[in-house]
Amino acid sequence: MIPLRDSNRSYHLPVMTWLLIAANALVFLYELGLSNAQLERFIGTYALVPARIEDAPIAFGITIFTSMFLHAGWFHVLSNVWVLFIFGDNVEDRMGSLPYLVFYLLCGLAAGLLQTYLTSASNVPVLGASGAIAGVLGAYVLLFPRARVVTLVPIIFFLSIIEVPAILFLGFWFFSQLFSGLASIGAEAAQGVAWWAHIGGFAVGLVLCSFFLRRPPPHQVEFL
Repeated sequence: MIPLRDSNRSYHLPVMTWLLIAANALVFLYELGLSNAQLERFIGTYALVPARIEDAPIAFGITIFTSMFLHAGWFHVLSNVWVLFIFGDNVEDRMGSLPYLVFYLLCGLAAGLLQTYLTSASNVPVLGASGAIAGVLGAYVLLFPRARVVTLVPIIFFLSIIEVPAILFLGFWFFSQLFSGLASIGAEAAQGVAWWAHIGGFAVGLVLCSFFLRRPPPHQVEFL
């Protein structure tokens, strides 16, 4: 299922969401300009490598944050920034720009720590904004469970566009991540997807959301 848009209106410009999208895009464009050897060194320096937590804890702590702005390819970066574009503006609207940034980074931090805890022997670099964005999704489903998500759904050989309640769309997404994460336990870490980072980010987003909310103006309501 591919989300196309949601039904919620924002009442403030989502400046921080746009800045986060721009930061991810600019870093990816920088990656595209590197040679293969330079890119390998760049990823090795700034991506999160779980096995480094004991040997280089300070560098590990830095890469938890820098890894959130790295991506492995066009599909990786476009899918992440598209999801952030659809769901991030409403969460930022309810939190305010600076609290939203702190919330985003904390969710990314939690995502990286859970992935590290469960794959602590892995030397495979972990990178991408999806752990932090998963936290935004957790906040969104808590704040707007009845919002409608216009979704592109493949049905056999055809594509159909339907509206799905956010709680169903994001609930399905979360449980698919959980199922994949459980299935990956004991397997090699180099499977291409950091499932536990997604799970951890989403769960922490649910928990932290209420601590970052500002009182909405009286006219602000959830659109169905």
